[in-house]
Parts: sequence; structure tokens; C-alpha cells
Amino acid sequence: MTSNRFALRAISILTVAVAILLSASALVAQDGYKPGDYARDFSLKNIDGSMVSLHGLTNAQGAIVIFTCNHCPYAKKYEDRIIALHNKYANKGYPVVAINPNDPTIQPEDSFTNMVKRAKEKKFPFAYIMDETQEIARTYGATRTPHVYIVERSGSGNTQQWIVRYVGAIDDNSDEPSAVKERYVENAVDALLQRKALTVATTKAIGCTIKWKKKQG
Repeated sequence: MTSNRFALRAISILTVAVAILLSASALVAQDGYKPGDYARDFSLKNIDGSMVSLHGLTNAQGAIVIFTCNHCPYAKKYEDRIIALHNKYANKGYPVVAINPNDPTIQPEDSFTNMVKRAKEKKFPFAYIMDETQEIARTYGATRTPHVYIVERSGSGNTQQWIVRYVGAIDDNSDEPSAVKERYVENAVDALLQRKALTVATTKAIGCTIKWKKKQG
């Protein structure tokens, strides 16, 4: 009888623990922006020393905001494709804005100095900015590198806002560009330019986890 009580108690404790974990997972999944949300602007330091913001993208209809970095193998695999996205869509009103959210004390290869070096090596034609406090990455809900947020401008002047239209991966094959079947970002931007509804507005971002700053204390 006693052993049965202990068994029942253990099962009860395990059930509660699982429920807590599931609840926590649900909360994490709900964090960050989703299509239809308004994205906050930012002002972050570019590799050329200037400050970059969405508001400052004059004549842009929107932006392809990509959280990425130097060291991640996935980010490296996508560098040429990110360059191609900017070259294809910047003049159409959707430039790439690449944001490095990683803590360089954890991953030194992602330091600002190395960002400048990498951008020069790859001849990045887009802004490559550093989210030093990681506030923007947390606000947007970025978890991986690369992690894409396509935003569309709404309004003008001081009343302009940025609506999230797509969140997720660049395409469906990080390893083989020639084997890509679904070009999520291209399809999304093409739909926006044609004023059509997006057929796919969210996908799962595949890449390295963001290297978050360690909590103090």
C-alpha cells in the first residue's frame, strides 16, 4: 500500500513537472513578432560607423531584416544568397539589413572588428549592423542565425510604421543552393511587390542559436 502511494505521488509530481515545461514552451513560442505585428525601429551601428534605422531607409517600401553573424556555418552558407537577395530587391524597395546579435565575449569571431573584416572579404552590399545590447533580437524574437523578418512600410514621415509580413528561413535547403525548392523570402517579397497575399508567411528558422549575454549576478 505504501509503495503504491509513493508511486502515485511520483506520477503526480511528474505530471505537474511536464505541465510546467509544456506551459513554459508555449510561452517561449509566443514570444517575438509574428506576421501582422508592428515591428519597432532601431538605430544600430553599421560597419562603416554610421547608424542604421528602418526610418532611414529612404524610398524603401520595406526591408529584409536578417539576424546573422560571422562564425555560424549556416550563416556562412547563406552569405552569397543574402547578397543575391539584396542585389535583386534593394532597387525594388526591399534592401537587406543584416544584424549581428551575438555576444562577442562568447564568440569572438562575431566582434565588430571581425564584422568589418568579413564584410570587406565578401563585399557585402548591404548594411551589416551590430545589436550590441541584444535588445532588438529579443524584441523581434530572433533565435537563430540566420533568422529573417520581412517588414513592410506603412504610412510616411513621422507616422510611418513597419508591419511584419514574413518570419523564418531564407529557403528550404541550407546545404545546397542548387537543390532549393522553396524560396521563402523571394516568394514573400515578390508577393508584396505584386500586392498579393503571402502563401507562406512563417517557416522555421534553421541555423545556430544566438549567443546571448550571460546574466549578471
